[in-house]
Amino acid sequence: MRSTLTRALAAVLLAAGFAATTAMPAAAQDTSSQDTASQDTVPWAVSTAANEFGADRVNYSYTAEAGEQVHDGLKVVNNGPAPLELAVYTADAFTRPDGQVDLLARDKKSVGVGAWARAASDHLKLGPGESADVPLTIAVPAGTKAGDFLGGIVTSVQQGTVERRLGIRIRLRVGGDLAPALSVEDAHVDYSGTANPFGTGDATLSYTLHNTGNAIAAARQSASVASLFGAWTAPAAAIPDSPQLLPGETWHVSVPVHGVVPGVRVSADVSLTPLLTDASGSVAPLAVVTGSAGGWAIPWTLLVVLVLLVLVVVFVVRRLRKRRADSAGASPAERPSAESEPAAAGTAESETVEPETAVSETAVSETAVS
Repeated sequence: MRSTLTRALAAVLLAAGFAATTAMPAAAQDTSSQDTASQDTVPWAVSTAANEFGADRVNYSYTAEAGEQVHDGLKVVNNGPAPLELAVYTADAFTRPDGQVDLLARDKKSVGVGAWARAASDHLKLGPGESADVPLTIAVPAGTKAGDFLGGIVTSVQQGTVERRLGIRIRLRVGGDLAPALSVEDAHVDYSGTANPFGTGDATLSYTLHNTGNAIAAARQSASVASLFGAWTAPAAAIPDSPQLLPGETWHVSVPVHGVVPGVRVSADVSLTPLLTDASGSVAPLAVVTGSAGGWAIPWTLLVVLVLLVLVVVFVVRRLRKRRADSAGASPAERPSAESEPAAAGTAESETVEPETAVSETAVSETAVS
């Protein structure tokens, strides 16, 4: 339990101190806070050695060929009033889910610059006010492929159950063909809908950035969601630049998109501009990379309204048909009275014919007399 607590605290302390050291080499971290402590309260300070690589550097940055060695140094100063014992070691770096750069734990195996870099001493004893210059050597193995590697050199002290660490980054670019590349993977759109049957809704666009190249790179991002076959496009909220991703690393992005028209099927477009940082710190934008995804945006509220309207129409039509059927069923009862009148009229007509017959007979009789 004590070992687990120690490792957890050490990881938090190192990440904050490691990031702060890039800007302020003498900063350290304490368990009482995740803020960077001032130089007046830390017991020790670290900095890069002043040599042909420069003075007052914020980190180590090199360009070397496979099989080459780089020689540098680390300066450590005990600013406290008591003797200080420090462990010194190197480790590979990685990007945490919060975007901060961290170093592998001491008991984890490094395979990059953390394995190639070695301090001349792995243990220091410093009296109050004393300092030490520790030689640092980076030996790039022969056959190492071109690309960027990131690690760090760490000084640490054990104080009870807390391991306090302070590190400086080591960034190495091995010569050769540099091929920075980022890709958009696992993109999808989730539509959350709206209560307004004729309104727009919100969606969430999620995707993963993958550094598929051999260079450390960040990404400037933008995205949008289109519906109604592209007739309506809603831009995503502003997306901050991604942290710098080491080769092979991934970064998950989730961004809200407002004003999406629920056109049953929607499509999302993601645009990335890779940002490549050189050894001098200059940032160069590269060719834009795009990605796309599809998703469903079904207007459920509108569908419910339409279903209700259909049910109402069906109900009205059935009522009208029933009334017509009832009217048709009542007409046969009225037919006898209607037929009796024509019958009476026919009888009268037949009776009126008889006098004509009589007259005809009379005429015949008269003819006979004459």
